[in-house]
Amino acid sequence: MSDGLFLIYARASNGVIGNKGSIPWHIPADLKRFKALTMGQENRGLPMIMGRKTFDSLPGLLPARRHIVLTRDSDWQAEGAEIAHSVGEALDLAGAGEVAVIGGAEIYDLFLPLAQRIELTDIHAEFEGDAHMHPLSGEEWEVILREDHHARDDQPAYSFVTLERAQ
Repeated sequence: MSDGLFLIYARASNGVIGNKGSIPWHIPADLKRFKALTMGQENRGLPMIMGRKTFDSLPGLLPARRHIVLTRDSDWQAEGAEIAHSVGEALDLAGAGEVAVIGGAEIYDLFLPLAQRIELTDIHAEFEGDAHMHPLSGEEWEVILREDHHARDDQPAYSFVTLERAQ
């Protein structure tokens, strides 16, 4: 089992994290942060656990990172994907060290009780969407880092927030 499991996602103020298989906003700094966090400190690329729909929404395989896809479909296959059919199987494939859980909503719900950290991009605007994340409990999570960014051009205001499980 991984000892550095973290969730990484962007969430609008109304809870939306996605719409029709895509992200309903475009914030280049968020994409850059996602890449940096999923590449890891030594820039070797981390195992990323995701659902099938999230895998399908990617523009292709993300370079230097492992794609562990959790799916109920026993026949599903995709080039470059490591396939798991349970949380335990996905964690076994990931191995020790840092592991990023990158979505979607059902996958986040499965791994939230196991996560030690959350890397959140808190979007300060509402968007239409069909995938949602509930707000985090202030008792269960504590903010250890927050970086606020003002709205500009066509980008809403947002904050990069790192949360750790409260002791």
